[in-house]
Amino acid sequence: MNIPGIFFVFVLWTMMTLSLSAQDYDLLIKGGSVTDIKNGLVEAKVDIAVANGKIAKVEANIPESTAKQVIHVNGLIVTPGLIDIHGHVFWGTDPHAAYSNGMSSVAPDGFTFRSGVTTIVDAGSSGWRNFLQFKEQTIDHSKTRVLAFLNIVGSGMKGGVIEQNISDMDPKLAALTARRYKDYIVGIKLAHFSGHEWIPTERAVEAGTQADIPVMVDFGGSNPPLSLRTLFMEKLRPGDIFTHAYAALGSRGRVVDENGKVEPFAFEAQKRGIIFDVGHGGGSFAFEQVVPAMKQGFWPNSISTDLHIGSMNGGMKDMLNIMSKFLNMDMPMDKLIGASTWSPAQYIKREDLGHLSEGAVADIAIFSMHTGNYGFIDSKKMKMMGDKKLECELTIKDGEVVYDLNGLASDLWDK
Repeated sequence: MNIPGIFFVFVLWTMMTLSLSAQDYDLLIKGGSVTDIKNGLVEAKVDIAVANGKIAKVEANIPESTAKQVIHVNGLIVTPGLIDIHGHVFWGTDPHAAYSNGMSSVAPDGFTFRSGVTTIVDAGSSGWRNFLQFKEQTIDHSKTRVLAFLNIVGSGMKGGVIEQNISDMDPKLAALTARRYKDYIVGIKLAHFSGHEWIPTERAVEAGTQADIPVMVDFGGSNPPLSLRTLFMEKLRPGDIFTHAYAALGSRGRVVDENGKVEPFAFEAQKRGIIFDVGHGGGSFAFEQVVPAMKQGFWPNSISTDLHIGSMNGGMKDMLNIMSKFLNMDMPMDKLIGASTWSPAQYIKREDLGHLSEGAVADIAIFSMHTGNYGFIDSKKMKMMGDKKLECELTIKDGEVVYDLNGLASDLWDK
């Protein structure tokens, strides 16, 4: 080969090498409308580059040549992966165990990614006696990131009299378990206790204090009901969570009174730092509560599903169905996304999640917005009409596409 030929080969090799080395990113999400509350992005026209499972760059007009794969998401909404802080995923086959290795919980991966959820927090299905079983059986085998509120009852949510056993509500053992498994346990849960005693609440708070984690309370039932004002203003600490905020149950107090007015103590509690979580579920979300509350400015701090077999095919359905309800009650999109991403991340002290900062784990959700004539159902089987509905198009967990509704990340088979 003559010298000009050698020179040409050298130049060609150099150009190919530079081209290959320029592909710094594994994935580039391009053209979307990005909302990331932590970083002050609201409907920002920026691209997101991913490398090695992390967010590598968030910037306008990142060149396509820098990525091995480009996903075009023009006209779509891009957010951090959603965080659902109230679900029940300690599924099992014990017919007498309810949510705690029983048949009322569900396997998480079938219900998370398809609605943009990358992290779900099991809300007290396990207690200190069986958390290890939950970890080995569900957490360790799920693609979804599964965290947990540990039930103050040692046996967890096995239903019936087991959840009424005050002698099994051990703050020391609950706190010790929470500290031992601190990478997974993010809070303490009190649920389903029926009675006039404050002992269960006090023991849950004691465990949360010892482990330095929040408490989530699903107020059980009593007749007459225990005082919500006392719970919010005297028993719970700032940062503790009241779930099923918009329930209309006869066995517990309500945040909206019989005249349709939000109780003044509810606003006081929210200002004090009590977190009001939706926890929709199968029986804990009523339009007669939430619609007047929203009109009066009593908005939820966090949006969650209370996912289980009694809610997944009822009015709840999934995280996006709940978010669509609030969107149709005039909750601004940025507030809605914040209550489903960055806010819950802070409440459970997992500030590594819920945002798209460079270096953060690449959990990303991509949605489309549909307009039409839609009916939304509450837990009392009552209907509210709306004209907006969110749908998940694509979900990325740890930098990997885990759900793709319409093949945005795929090539045409015949090209």
